[in-house]
Amino acid sequence: MSLSRAEITWGVPVPWDPAQVFYVWFDALLNYVTALGYGRPGEDLTERFWPATMQLIGKDILKFHAIYWPALLMAAGYEPPRHLFVHGFLLSPAEGDSQDGGDGATTLEKMSKSRGNVIDPFEVIETFGPDALRFYLVREVTFGQDGPVSQAGFATRYETELANEYGNLASRTLAMIARYRGGTVPDVAPDPVLAAEFDALCDRVAELLDRAEVTAALDEIWQRVRRLNRYVEERAPWKLARDPDRAGELDTTLRSLAEGLRTLTVLLHAYLPASAGRLLAALGHDDLTLTGARYGAGDGGAQVGELEPLFPKR
Repeated sequence: MSLSRAEITWGVPVPWDPAQVFYVWFDALLNYVTALGYGRPGEDLTERFWPATMQLIGKDILKFHAIYWPALLMAAGYEPPRHLFVHGFLLSPAEGDSQDGGDGATTLEKMSKSRGNVIDPFEVIETFGPDALRFYLVREVTFGQDGPVSQAGFATRYETELANEYGNLASRTLAMIARYRGGTVPDVAPDPVLAAEFDALCDRVAELLDRAEVTAALDEIWQRVRRLNRYVEERAPWKLARDPDRAGELDTTLRSLAEGLRTLTVLLHAYLPASAGRLLAALGHDDLTLTGARYGAGDGGAQVGELEPLFPKR
């Protein structure tokens, strides 16, 4: 491989040949390691952070990271990254495309500033917040693959999943605990029916994240978000509250909803850090460890607080 280029005015000069400059990729790739030696004054982080457990790159720069970079590292006596995860592109309808090519198919192309076919992330964040954008990008397109994104798709995900399914679940749970139990989560054992369905969730999510299956991990969590919403309808706490003889059932229901919501919110913290932090504070918990994400690990008796809608309707 040629490490230098001739007749280029911009670049780092080759010391023994001033007519040459180093090829920009070789100069750039070294920063992955060299930055660890000067990122913090007087501290070398190389032993702590190298080798990389997993390096994420776009597929258009695969050659440089899968061939040039390992060769440089091995020549210098460094261990290459242990895993290389190559992700795809976000796609949008081609310019002038009617979104129906005659056969019902939409022509898609790579999203790019030069083509002007981008969705401005700052506009989305200003309206919906960064959590919603993070969630949409991971939820809409399987992490690592090419996939289409659109403002219409974003609006649908925001309303149906974030606002209706998760946000509404949080609001209803907190409101019912406040109304029926004075804001205190009943100190009883959570429902074993839900425990069986949540039992392996934490380990499953950790396993998927270790393989960089970020979208699949989110789907596992979201299946339980929907399960808790079904649980609300099945148990109908508003009906239990009208019958003093069923006070024990109401305690179990409210405790189970609070515990299930806490468990899911810990796991969702990586996807929705600001929103999850607010909800955990309202639930009276701050443990973000994987151990704390297990159903039943939280204590009853917590005092819940008020919470503005996590994802207000737009």
